[in-house]
Amino acid sequence: MTQEQTILGATTLDLTGQLLVAMPGMGDPRFDRSVVFMCAHGEDGAMGLIVNKPAADMTLGELLDQLEITGNGPARKHPVHFGGPVETQRGFVLHGADYTSRLQTLEVGAFGMTATQDVLEDIATGEGPERALVMLGYAGWGPGQLEGEIARNGWLTVGATPQLVFGTGDTSKWIKALNALGIDPLGLSGEAGRA
Repeated sequence: MTQEQTILGATTLDLTGQLLVAMPGMGDPRFDRSVVFMCAHGEDGAMGLIVNKPAADMTLGELLDQLEITGNGPARKHPVHFGGPVETQRGFVLHGADYTSRLQTLEVGAFGMTATQDVLEDIATGEGPERALVMLGYAGWGPGQLEGEIARNGWLTVGATPQLVFGTGDTSKWIKALNALGIDPLGLSGEAGRA
């Protein structure tokens, strides 16, 4: 699938499976230096998960205990991430394509996104995906909203790779995503301009 598709003669942007990289000066502190994996993007809006912001003071083990899910899988010490400001009590797991839920998994290229409890049960027993990020909440945009933010210099886009999403530390993901575009973060300005 290409990033741009022509639908009924109009060009639309499809960022599904891409990463959004927040530009300095975005204006929304919840997205400051954020890297967002785009789970879905179309004419009805967009949905993504912030992949580089651990939630304050919560481990996966604590979340599993709250949900009364038992098991001693090695992931219990992993952090839970802030996936975005929408429905912050709702859980999502972004994982590799090696895992498919018994109930429902959204496949997005080399990634899968599961929002059913069975993935947490499988992670707790060590039977879940090899690589995963557990999030509470998501980022959402209405029709045309994300395109407007991109046009106003709010976001850059870069291809998502499992190495960048799962194999890079949270504090390094924003810089590594910019580096993948050939951009030095020190040279970025939060000011939009026209040539």
